[in-house]
Amino acid sequence: MKPTSQATLTLDGMSCASCVRRVETALTDAPGVVSARVNLATHSAHVEYQDGAMTAADLAQTATDAGYPAEVRSDDAEGVRNSSEADEMKRRVLIAALLTLPVVALAMGGHMFTAVHDLIARTIGMQANWLIQFVLTTTVMFWAGRPFFAKGVPALLSGKPEMNSLVALGTSAAWGYSTIATFAPGLLPDDARFVYFEAAAVIVTLILLGRWLEARARGRTGDAIRKLVGLRPKTARVERAGQVQDLPIAELVVGDIIQTRPGERIASDGDVVDGRSFVDESMVTGEPVPVEKTSGDSVVGGTINGTGALSISVTAVGRDTVLSQVIKMVEAAQGAKLPIENLVNRVTAWFVPVVIMIAALTVIVWLSVGPGIGAALVAGVSVLIIACPCAMGLATPTSIIVGTGRAASLGVLFRRGDALQRLQDVDVIAFDKTGTLTAGQPELTDVELAEGFDSDSVLQWVAAVEARSEHPIAQAIVRAAEGRGLQALETSEFDSVTGFGVEAVVEGQSILVGAGRLMDRHGIATDTMSDAANALARAGKTPIYAAVDGQLAALLGVADPAKPMSADAVDAIKARGLKVAMVTGDNRATAEVIAAQLGVDHIVADVLPGGKIDAVEELRGATGRVAFVGDGINDAPALAAADVGIAVGTGTDVAIEAADVVLMSGDLTGVVNALEISGRTMRNIRQNLGWAFGYNALLIPVAAGVLYPFAGMLLSPMMAAGAMALSSVFVLTNALRLRFVEPALKADTPKRAPAETAGRAIPQEVQT
Repeated sequence: MKPTSQATLTLDGMSCASCVRRVETALTDAPGVVSARVNLATHSAHVEYQDGAMTAADLAQTATDAGYPAEVRSDDAEGVRNSSEADEMKRRVLIAALLTLPVVALAMGGHMFTAVHDLIARTIGMQANWLIQFVLTTTVMFWAGRPFFAKGVPALLSGKPEMNSLVALGTSAAWGYSTIATFAPGLLPDDARFVYFEAAAVIVTLILLGRWLEARARGRTGDAIRKLVGLRPKTARVERAGQVQDLPIAELVVGDIIQTRPGERIASDGDVVDGRSFVDESMVTGEPVPVEKTSGDSVVGGTINGTGALSISVTAVGRDTVLSQVIKMVEAAQGAKLPIENLVNRVTAWFVPVVIMIAALTVIVWLSVGPGIGAALVAGVSVLIIACPCAMGLATPTSIIVGTGRAASLGVLFRRGDALQRLQDVDVIAFDKTGTLTAGQPELTDVELAEGFDSDSVLQWVAAVEARSEHPIAQAIVRAAEGRGLQALETSEFDSVTGFGVEAVVEGQSILVGAGRLMDRHGIATDTMSDAANALARAGKTPIYAAVDGQLAALLGVADPAKPMSADAVDAIKARGLKVAMVTGDNRATAEVIAAQLGVDHIVADVLPGGKIDAVEELRGATGRVAFVGDGINDAPALAAADVGIAVGTGTDVAIEAADVVLMSGDLTGVVNALEISGRTMRNIRQNLGWAFGYNALLIPVAAGVLYPFAGMLLSPMMAAGAMALSSVFVLTNALRLRFVEPALKADTPKRAPAETAGRAIPQEVQT
């Protein structure tokens, strides 16, 4: 398959779910387009296309030719577009309202007050009254309401009607009938010579008012992205050629040294080279407590420096920074299509044509059995106006945008928007142990020596081999050797056997370090230390064997305590009716100790990295849909295989790339908050869809006049227009409630601390 590129377009003129379908169809049918996702709430399209077949500009032209002016979106264009759209709608609403008020006064004043009717008749006369209404209403319709006709009429003529088509048809029917009554009354029966100019003018004004309110509300749905973009500093204090100068962020390059004064935002990602300070990283991790930073620590651009001054070596700029990646993830999630939207797509494919048929049938029935052509016109126009599918189109994307934005502010990033729905449906949360449930910073606590070996020599040899490994247990052994002041030794022929351990040659001796299965693999008996290994495991420690030249030399015990909030996170997950599992390469005895401390339901132990996929499949078969939480490279296959993969953001890039959800902090409260956001967002979507579908199912028959035989009531087209606008505003307002979702579990003082792990690290005096 040819390589592909991606483009994001900003669209104008979309108003309903039918518009979304029309633009998506036009883009998908373009040569070389792999996929196209159109979002009504953000008025944007995300397109993947084959290189060489199209350009982003060609895609924008394709959308424009379909009737929806488009341009390739720049990074900061969204907030500007929302603002300009709302301002344009506001101008149209104000002018339309000023012109509509006298129309309503002239038309309705005479009906409400006999004195007003007599005054009009004595002064300007009824014909002049109708002429004034004609001029004002025509201006409202074809200037203020021009977008309805510019979009709706071509769509109708092409056989693909949408919401604008309904408005154009309804207002044109009222305006056309009134125009005939004004200029050619002889074409109508004497008892049917009435005008409905006020209905046409009020409909246009109210729908424009609804569009204005929608534009303002849509602007608020994108607050999360705009806040993230606003975190980017504009300039940085850079040391170059022995001088400190203020430069635009765009001119930073990797390796620059930037100075950050107290209270300033850090200009870009980097490593501290000088200074000490506390940095507020809440915009990335969601955790309010500032983190101490000193020489060698990494910092994130956009975070806020505390009271100290820092000199920072830049490690990433532009699109490579953490903040840019966060923005990219949030935007991708906000533009996603959820499986629940398939229902909306199926309905909107036939909704507008069916509404037009219902309106035509309504007019025919009223002409056949009703009191006259006036009632038929009122009922037909009301059906067209009230049936707008705007709310259907807005129901899902607005909730996704606000929900994922709120999640980002809590340190939870949905890399794939459909994970919002899939996470709500999981039955079991499976955790990797090391670095996920536990701190991931184990310490060497015990050394049991075989006869003929001394502690310093064995530890020095083992540390020399483990220095080549990045595994947390390996680093614990290296730290213990450094703590005892043991000299680092050179190694050769290093080899890492995934899931077993490591081996190398140190000072001419073959050294093996790893689990019991590594010793079995090399035919080295461990019987003499099996009781000690079991005792370590029962204490919650990981037993590690070391062999020298094929002879068992020592048994090492490494303890990795649970994270402070792990127990509370497990409790909160189980309180939601979910099961909790732990998958680990540790032996079962060690895993059972940690599981007992945390309250884990199910344990899968002694798992090789490749076996984690089998563990996920086993859990899926036993309990249902699985969400897997991990942080290491060896977790990536399981993250990809699970129904939902959740990566701890302090883990590796490989794990994060394989995940659907990323927790920006290492704290497992993020798992609970992700579940909370998922549940609240999906509940919000269902509320919106229930309102949108129920609204149309209930009010279309009312507009058609089903209540007239019983209550003598017909729904006014003006009321229909107001109700239609209210429907969309209700959906948007309901979605905006997600901005105020509180974290389900805060990363503060744990409510239930797990039992302390016995035998904590003693670097200088390792137990022997």
